[in-house]
Amino acid sequence: MRTQNWLEEQLQGLIREHFPEMPIQNELKIRFGRSASRRFGSIQMSLDKRVSLIRINGAFRDEKIPEAIIKATIAHELCHYAHGFSSPLPKLYDHPHRGNVIAREFKKRGLMALHEYEKLWTKNNWKNFIPDRPRRGLARGLRRRWFL
Repeated sequence: MRTQNWLEEQLQGLIREHFPEMPIQNELKIRFGRSASRRFGSIQMSLDKRVSLIRINGAFRDEKIPEAIIKATIAHELCHYAHGFSSPLPKLYDHPHRGNVIAREFKKRGLMALHEYEKLWTKNNWKNFIPDRPRRGLARGLRRRWFL
């Protein structure tokens, strides 16, 4: 199992090697979150703007998931930080993904091979790792419609 210290080392390594000029203007933290089938990571800034927190899919603790997938996910969230989403940096774009801004940032930072590997691996392998969860939304949705 991957640890919190390992995750923090990955973050610091990516910043040092691929985002060295990016100013870190608040505390940047990283944590494993809950396991999810559709979201690999997210970044959120505290209301007082003192902390930006990157959450990584909890399923990524499993060492069967390639390390490159986790690095690609962290790099993706760092791109959002650099673009001013969930960070105190100036917002460079109106939308966080529109116009292939993430892919362009990966290319600019020498991470395009990592980006392409993540897309291919996800397409071919992620379905084998998706956490099995019961579908809860259907019953809840039916109840809501019933009372409308």
